[in-house]
Amino acid sequence: MKRPSLAKLQKQCDDWNAKWPVGSLVTCTKDSGDTVTTVTTSEAQVLSGHSAVIWMKDIRGCYLLDRVKCLAA
Repeated sequence: MKRPSLAKLQKQCDDWNAKWPVGSLVTCTKDSGDTVTTVTTSEAQVLSGHSAVIWMKDIRGCYLLDRVKCLAA
C-alpha cells in the first residue's frame, strides 16, 4: 500500500480544521477497537511528514484522523 503524499495529508488536515474547531465532540476508535467519545484538544496536523493526526482529551498520544469522527452535524 502506497503512503499518501505530504500534500494529500496536509489537505486532509486543512479540510478537517476548516470544518471542526478545537473542542469539537468526536468519537475515536482506539487500537483495541473500542470507541471513545471525547473532544479534540488540538488542530489536525501532519505528524513527521507521514500521518494526519489529532490529539484528544483523556487519550494519551494522538490518533490518525481516519480513526476520528466528529459528532457535530
